[in-house]
Amino acid sequence: MSLNLARLRALQQQAGRSEPAAPRAAAPVVRDEPAAATDTAAPGPAATAVAAGIDSAGTAAAVASARSDADCIFGPDGLAPAPARTQRPDLDALRRMIALRERKPAPASGPPAPRAADARGDARESGRSAAALARRSERASAADSARSVRALPADRSLPGEEIAPGLHLIQAHLPLPGPREALPLDFAKRREDRLDPRRLLFFDTETTGLAGGTGTRAFMIGAADWYDDPQRGDGLRIRQLMISTLSAETAMLREFARWLTADTVLSSYNGRCYDAPLLNTRYRLARIANPLAGLDHVDLLFPTRRLYRGVWENCKLATMERELLRIVREDDLPGAQAPAAWLHFLRGGSSALLRRVAAHNHQDVVTLAQLMLRLVQAQAQADAALLES
Repeated sequence: MSLNLARLRALQQQAGRSEPAAPRAAAPVVRDEPAAATDTAAPGPAATAVAAGIDSAGTAAAVASARSDADCIFGPDGLAPAPARTQRPDLDALRRMIALRERKPAPASGPPAPRAADARGDARESGRSAAALARRSERASAADSARSVRALPADRSLPGEEIAPGLHLIQAHLPLPGPREALPLDFAKRREDRLDPRRLLFFDTETTGLAGGTGTRAFMIGAADWYDDPQRGDGLRIRQLMISTLSAETAMLREFARWLTADTVLSSYNGRCYDAPLLNTRYRLARIANPLAGLDHVDLLFPTRRLYRGVWENCKLATMERELLRIVREDDLPGAQAPAAWLHFLRGGSSALLRRVAAHNHQDVVTLAQLMLRLVQAQAQADAALLES
């Protein structure tokens, strides 16, 4: 039995499939025809019915075979043969399922006890953690205290009386009566000179720097003189001028000029080389008449060096008052730190350091007065020893 392409398409339409596209090769499908009956006799009615049944059965088988062959040739959609689909088990899914089923729950008794070495290591780690926590807590408390201190308003109060904007006057009176007789200036190599102690003005400055020059200015001038106060009696009067603003420098220079007279004798410790030239420059820059010009000046540094060179380690004023005058300062701020203290106050800081600078300057001028008397006495003793020899 053989089927052509038209018959095959008709059979596919009868089976309910869409019409396949034209194949690439229109080769007819050839089927083996049934063998011809050898019997030449004419069949009867029964044989005819049987032959019709066989013919119809053969036709159905041929259609099914043709459909199967068409599917093999053209595929289900009539275009290409459908690939053979083999169902493979999902091995990964099977492995996951087996792993879930074989997973055992953790024992309720807890983790195994650690070994001794692990226990010691854990103890050390816990100790380190505790120490680190303690250090952190200490730093936090220190930071909190520092913040609380910074939160407090800075004490910017200054001693003395504000006699002009930014200019403060500090006064004190010590019961140190002045000499009743004129002081010989033999210690200063002025053999014929005798000096009235009431004419002496011991002075010292605190400056914004130690190098000098036009960029350095004095922010404090301290002076001491022997003065007979009507209320407090005879003694050493200490007056200090301190500025809290740069604009008050002119007022300070004018006030200090009023303390000087034509017969005033200045006395200082290295003031001839540092303090007096600095004030001369400041008066010149302020365009104020220089009151120091023409005044006598007794500098105590040079006679101190002649008399006590090599006796102590140096001839600084602090050394002289400690070794020669037996004066010991407590909580003294060194003069080298005075510029930083004043700049700290100008930038909005506390006035605590500036008050210590004022105390330092106060003691300096008091020491100058006592050192003057001690040098007069030492020169007299040296002259007496020389005469006896």
